[in-house]
Amino acid sequence: MSTQHFTDTDFKKEVLDSDLPVLVDFWAAWCGPCKMIAPLIDEMANEYSGKMKVGKVDVDSNPKVATEYGVMSIPTIIFFKNGKVMNQLVGALNKAELKRKIEENL
Repeated sequence: MSTQHFTDTDFKKEVLDSDLPVLVDFWAAWCGPCKMIAPLIDEMANEYSGKMKVGKVDVDSNPKVATEYGVMSIPTIIFFKNGKVMNQLVGALNKAELKRKIEENL
């Protein structure tokens, strides 16, 4: 399963109402560290397929969601479970750190 793209319009349905935990990567096309972790986010989407939904929100195209969750700097990764924020990470992580956080939030 590939990384999904969430928008201001479908965020409630896709993330908050999801039966699975959701990892949301808040990013922008001009953000260097965002581009660095993008392949890692895609890899996690495949690795955790069926256990966790993995998606991205482009903060330039979807400012409402980013503002609602207080995303001030990117990349910011927020874990949601049952419609609630479980954890929030700011900055580029390496694979080991990201996997550890995913396991903690499953």
